Amino acid sequence: MGTQKTSNETKRTRNFACVVYPESAVENWQEILAEQFVPAFISPIHNLDVNPTGEVKKEHYHVMIMFDSVKTAEQAKQIFDKIGGVGCEVVQSLRGYARYLCHLDNPEKFQYARENVRCLCGADYIATIGLVTDKYVAIGEMMEFCDLHDITAYSTLMRYCRAERPDWFRVLCDNGTMVMKEYLKSRVWELDKIVNSLGKLTANEQK
Repeated sequence: MGTQKTSNETKRTRNFACVVYPESAVENWQEILAEQFVPAFISPIHNLDVNPTGEVKKEHYHVMIMFDSVKTAEQAKQIFDKIGGVGCEVVQSLRGYARYLCHLDNPEKFQYARENVRCLCGADYIATIGLVTDKYVAIGEMMEFCDLHDITAYSTLMRYCRAERPDWFRVLCDNGTMVMKEYLKSRVWELDKIVNSLGKLTANEQK
């Protein structure tokens, strides 16, 4: 009599995840994963996670693969086995799991840098994790940055974002340009008003 398969093994979906421990992973496992030509995210190495008791967990990576069509867990596991992955989890929420790669929604956990997520075969991490609220946060951060560094030219902000802050750059390219242009214009107006006021004050004092 054949072994009956579990529901997870027969369930067909697009996205699956596993954990990879460096000590037991196949050599060059990231390159091997890339050679499967399946879009995937590899988290930054989780080396600062702790157990409830306060002990540091073993270093590990989270890996999520995203098929173009539905597959079974057994088919996904074939890929994970090639890289020495542990487990084969059905991903219920693509965005939710992608955000977990850096603990973006878990402030009590260590926050890993989103720019250290490795994207394979056309996968776009920033687009996947994006929330409407992230846009507002980014615009607020840009406003503070411009105030702190006395930036009044949109081109200066744009060049900085392109080189140093791809998350801000994406917001500007998508739909944040008008807001930031108006903010920078108002900064120029405010600064001019301050200069004019000081000029009048000086003139009055000299009379």
